[in-house]
Amino acid sequence: MTAPSTPDGSPPLAFLIPVKSFSAAKARLANVLDDEQRRYLAIALAEGVLSSLRSHEVAVVCDDPEVAAWAERHAARVLWEPGHGLNPAVRSGVDALGADGFPQVCVVHADLAFPEDLTTIESGPGVLITPDRRNDGTNVLRVPTGAGFEFSYGPGSFRRHKAEAERLGLEVTLRENSPLGVDVDVADDLELLEVQTRLWGPEGPHKSTSR
Repeated sequence: MTAPSTPDGSPPLAFLIPVKSFSAAKARLANVLDDEQRRYLAIALAEGVLSSLRSHEVAVVCDDPEVAAWAERHAARVLWEPGHGLNPAVRSGVDALGADGFPQVCVVHADLAFPEDLTTIESGPGVLITPDRRNDGTNVLRVPTGAGFEFSYGPGSFRRHKAEAERLGLEVTLRENSPLGVDVDVADDLELLEVQTRLWGPEGPHKSTSR
């Protein structure tokens, strides 16, 4: 993947999606969904994110062969990072895209319930952060690739990422109260009526794992 030129002369922007094994995803939903339902949910959410970015430059960073094959089927670049954990994998993915000529990368979680607004994210100065709906995690994070930004995903990452941008002297833009702040991680997220309608429809959780 090489950074393309943009018609309006703005800096090119790539999207990076970390995706863990579908069979191991959503463990915190084990009390409300069985293994098959959690796998289906992880795939459905990730496909929604990829679909919303189909006209953009997208890479998937992963350490699972099934995820890699899935990403390739959806025409996404695969960045293979086995056994490194989320933060080192994201750092490596951002560095790889920076080496390809992208001055900015937007890191997007694969479990966004309403990813359509990703298409409104453009290049811009400094760092853009979209926290989750609790203002705790970081659902979307756009960073300049050459800034040496240290990623710190996990509980409380929104605060840490904002502090890291400020440490580097980067302008911070917050996109709060956005549909992009709705991810599906714990039972409370899944109980939101709009999330249930979006994912399952009127008949409840699917059982199919055909994808």
